[in-house]
Amino acid sequence: MPLKLPKLFLYFLGAILAINLLQSHFTELIFDEAYYWHYAQKMAWGYFDHPPMVALLIRLSSYFFDGELGVRFMSCLLSAGTLVLLWLMIDNPKKRDFVPHFFILTFSMTLLNAYGFFTLPDTPLLFFAALFLWAYKKFIANATALSAIFLGVMMAALMYSKYHAVLVILFVSLSNLALLKNKYAWLAVMVALLSYSPHFLWLYENDFVSIKYHLFERPNGAYDFNKYTLGFFVNLVAIFGLTFPWVYKSLFKTKPSSLFTKGLLYLTYGVILFFFISSFNRRVQTQWIIIISIPLVIIVFNYMLENASARKWIYRMGIVNCVILIFLRLGLVYEPLFPVFYETHGNKQFTNEIRSKAGDIPIVFENSYRNAPMHAFYSGNPTYSLNNIHYRRNQYSIDSSEYEVQHKKIMYISKYAKSGDASFTRINGTIYHGRFIDDFESFRKLRCFIIEEAPLSFAVEKTINFKVFNPYDDNIPIEKIKFGLAYLNSHKQVKEVLPIKVDPTNKNILTLKSNDTTNFTFRLPKPNMKNPGYFRIGISENGLNYGLNGENIKLKQ
Repeated sequence: MPLKLPKLFLYFLGAILAINLLQSHFTELIFDEAYYWHYAQKMAWGYFDHPPMVALLIRLSSYFFDGELGVRFMSCLLSAGTLVLLWLMIDNPKKRDFVPHFFILTFSMTLLNAYGFFTLPDTPLLFFAALFLWAYKKFIANATALSAIFLGVMMAALMYSKYHAVLVILFVSLSNLALLKNKYAWLAVMVALLSYSPHFLWLYENDFVSIKYHLFERPNGAYDFNKYTLGFFVNLVAIFGLTFPWVYKSLFKTKPSSLFTKGLLYLTYGVILFFFISSFNRRVQTQWIIIISIPLVIIVFNYMLENASARKWIYRMGIVNCVILIFLRLGLVYEPLFPVFYETHGNKQFTNEIRSKAGDIPIVFENSYRNAPMHAFYSGNPTYSLNNIHYRRNQYSIDSSEYEVQHKKIMYISKYAKSGDASFTRINGTIYHGRFIDDFESFRKLRCFIIEEAPLSFAVEKTINFKVFNPYDDNIPIEKIKFGLAYLNSHKQVKEVLPIKVDPTNKNILTLKSNDTTNFTFRLPKPNMKNPGYFRIGISENGLNYGLNGENIKLKQ
């Protein structure tokens, strides 16, 4: 069945696609895009922070183009596809008379606009959320085995995009509990689980590293109303800009007149309520709530078609939004137009400055999963992020990047160093110092495991047993490593790092054997800070800063 899209719709769609392609080509990468480009260099069924869909998009884009467009091409296509799907889900026949209003509405939504060309996990999330809703609309109209299989595949595609996708599936399902009695709905669930099983297997093989990080390891801060809850409401405004009063009025005025509309309302209100509650625990990032843009486009445009006043004001304020967004998008390319320094400015310049002094040798950045892939993208040379005990684990902690810089002459670059063989200044004024290391060697994959049962207490003098696993192919002389311990507050923020003396259980052991475990003992040192909430063991190799080798262990107060 042909789509029968109006010619005017196709003209607008083609113009927006062309704008996004040009923007993609002329705009330097942002740090997260470079990080996900790093993902795509070694395709897998999962990555430290996210499922693999964003990496797949980048890999597919690279088959068509080089450079920035080789990262963003598929995002431009998916963005256009999202607009088509949203249009198709609007049943009101009046829509053909208001094509410009549809594009003003969608183009004026700030993050929906930005993800028209940026390649981030939310890009496929938006597309597959729209495709999932379209498939769900077809399914509830006529549930068949074929529609169930397609719906199941779309659920899996959503989950392959971002873990937040579970909220989309959950809230739409809650709007229609009759699905529990529908055999085809259960078929869709089985297809989704089967399609997602490779990622489940990857999580299992990698010790559920993504789940552990997002749920248990991520640092937080003390509750701050302005930063957390008020910030959440600011984000609800920011994603719609000047049209927000009419967008939310449309939401409040819309009634669940059909099962599909009910699903849209449950999804929108459910996500808002979920992250409102979350805001009492941590800061809610703006992109976490972007998913409500998909159901709200349908809800708001349907309301516009029946309400002349809303149509007039959303159109007018939407145009103002679009003008501002176009100006800002030009500023992404040409830095003087942008009101503040942004990530798309100065990356090539910074890379060239480093290459002018380091040449094409590998670069090891301290604590920067952002700078490392950015330099690799623009230089084509190997890089590595050496993460220490003050930082967080990331993709460089679990992939093979470390092996690519071992026993090579490298330049070690850090913004924390006071001096070095060379210095570099970013366009935002941040100064980095670099020093040459002729034979670089690191052991960041060594893992420490506390054997004692938690909770432990530094107030009680007690010998603690722990073990170190060496995953490398070579034995590691114990004389090359030193142990340290970080005390963290109750929000898992590192506040103090102290050296510790450890003793091997077997006094005759001089090396950590390859692919084997070695047992040690130590005593918790007395902290200078008050009431530490956790501690973590780190290993320093060859004089480098302590690494992220152990888990956060809760302390008894």
